Amino acid sequence: MEITNVNEYEAIAKEKLPKMVFDYYASGAEDQWTLQENRNAFSRILFRPRILIDVSKIDMTTTVLGFKISMPIMVAPTAMQKMAHPEGEYATARAASAAGTIMTLSSWATSSVEEVASTGPGIRFFQLYVYKDRNVVAQLVRRAERAGFKAIALTVDTPRLGRRESDIKNRFTLPPNLTLKNFEGLDLGKMDEANDSGLASYVAGQIDRTLSWKDVQWLQTITKLPILVKGVLTAEDARMAVQAGAAGIIVSNHGARQLDYVPATIIALEEVVKAAQGKIPVFLDGGVRRGTDVFKALALGASGIFIGRPVVFSLAAEGEAGVRKVLQMMREEFELTMALSGCTSLKEITRNHIITDWDAPQARLVPKL
Repeated sequence: MEITNVNEYEAIAKEKLPKMVFDYYASGAEDQWTLQENRNAFSRILFRPRILIDVSKIDMTTTVLGFKISMPIMVAPTAMQKMAHPEGEYATARAASAAGTIMTLSSWATSSVEEVASTGPGIRFFQLYVYKDRNVVAQLVRRAERAGFKAIALTVDTPRLGRRESDIKNRFTLPPNLTLKNFEGLDLGKMDEANDSGLASYVAGQIDRTLSWKDVQWLQTITKLPILVKGVLTAEDARMAVQAGAAGIIVSNHGARQLDYVPATIIALEEVVKAAQGKIPVFLDGGVRRGTDVFKALALGASGIFIGRPVVFSLAAEGEAGVRKVLQMMREEFELTMALSGCTSLKEITRNHIITDWDAPQARLVPKL
């Protein structure tokens, strides 16, 4: 059966992967309300397409932190990709590079920064968890910098791991043939069996709960790389990020895996964009599955989006070819959405191209009877 959209890879991944692995990738925190809402919220935004505009040439290129990419669709950090496919992060890196876009490598990757760099050219960011041992952090950041990574995406929503009940039920742990490659020589690469989620126990032991804004400033003293603050959902924190010298913000609820009942990222986006006042770019991840979703995020002020689960599901299904196909399908859908909305470049996508259910009452999607 021919795959015609990104969502179809999830069922294939579910069939192919061991239950423990699929559940780890697919699940959210607790009731998984935010997991559903990340998707559902996009359907409460409708288009106001403009017609009779020459759309014979469409330019989707953009720059992110000064790096030119082919489209505003990038690869989010997802952990332990070799659980999905033997080539893991290598395949993802090659697919992102072939698509002319950015890959973000997870701290908890099953391939090291050096290994991913060895796959060839490409613009890559490194997602960072701050460990209790700051020497480990400094060493890791330096390695990423040496390996040619261009930015640090600092995850700020995980002082403790969210409660992911399927991981508890499955007693989730990293399969014995794999390690967290970036920490291999440091005795931090192993995750032990635990009487709940092995990952939750690992985080409790290793990740620094004291992380605060001063650490964002500390990071800037140990690296020249720009720092993206990943996990901002409010105007207040957006303003703090600007003050702390962040180079950008990623509006993220960690794929709905941390605090349940936070808003969908597409709902939180506008508040964050307004607070950032154009001083730094704002990106979004969470629930993006269609080109229409990408357009909606840009219309609400995002400079670009990141996709996570579609990458691991397509990787599980078809390896590198699957990830390439996901990026290609998203690209083609986004280009079509631009054309049918009357936009020929990203700067032409405006707030006037959409209407949301939180706009003025007379503009409600569903008329009040």
